Amino acid sequence: MIHFVTGGARSGKSQFAENLSEVLSKTQQRQLVYVATATIYDDEMRQRIDLHKHRRDENWLLIEEPQHLAQCLQNIPEQSVVLIDCMTLWLTNWLCSENFDEFAAQKQQFLELLTTKFADENNCDCIIVSNEVGSGIVPMGELSRDFVDHAGWLNQAIAKLADEATLVVAGLPLKLK
Repeated sequence: MIHFVTGGARSGKSQFAENLSEVLSKTQQRQLVYVATATIYDDEMRQRIDLHKHRRDENWLLIEEPQHLAQCLQNIPEQSVVLIDCMTLWLTNWLCSENFDEFAAQKQQFLELLTTKFADENNCDCIIVSNEVGSGIVPMGELSRDFVDHAGWLNQAIAKLADEATLVVAGLPLKLK
């Protein structure tokens, strides 16, 4: 099962996804795996990451992978509930790298893996978190517009594959699919 969770910054989407993961883990007796795409560039980002870490207990297996998600997910144990947080940070890591030309291939590998590893409900569940960035104005700078474009296309591709999709606004989940 693939569940896509999106929403604006500080909308409550990560906490919603963490709670959903814990419920699935308990009801299905599965290992909790948290795949973090964030990288620490400054103190403010460290504080954001620490906030997320403090919400999780020792039942979570943490895997930090800022770029190569498909390769990372191939090694996830069977019978797991996997939470990936978040896709827009993953995209940012690629946009800010010297190798952005590799992103299209990495994205395709990731999407293909979703359709195989997480398609069988007896295998693994995957909850994917991403920011919804398409509700605002078109940014002025080229890098910002590239980010919004690629984030929108990535979110659409994941939502299309997902069995369920939820939009979180002000801490309130709205079922989309």
